[in-house]
Amino acid sequence: MQKQVRKQITLYSDGSSLGNPGPGGYGGILEYNGHRKEYCGGEAHTTNNRMELRGVIEGLKLLKEPCDVEVISDSSYVVKAINEWLDTWVKKDFKKVKNIDLWKEYLEVAAPHNVHGTWVRGHNGHPENERCDALAKEEAERFQNR
Repeated sequence: MQKQVRKQITLYSDGSSLGNPGPGGYGGILEYNGHRKEYCGGEAHTTNNRMELRGVIEGLKLLKEPCDVEVISDSSYVVKAINEWLDTWVKKDFKKVKNIDLWKEYLEVAAPHNVHGTWVRGHNGHPENERCDALAKEEAERFQNR
């Protein structure tokens, strides 16, 4: 029986909030085989960490089949949770964990995929990270100006 080869997806994501909490936004880019898709959104009252995580969740929701996904983010919170902390959080039923609702949603949308996080330094000239940051800030400002 042949092992099914999964698509290799790169998911760049960033989040922003104007005030913490305050109006917030997220921006993301999905890349596969030379193709890219940008996405963004936001909320009127949220935190930076929630938007960082929402960006990853919304990107994963766009995938139509199980994939190998590399999440590239400047959020050490998101990257460390994905790579190191989540298993323990689940075993301890998310005791003393913030954003439980989003982490449970993340687990649901990430389940079909192999997901690994890679941290990049923010505001350091990484083109996709800079683009995601711009999308996130535009969304946060859109919610601020409502």
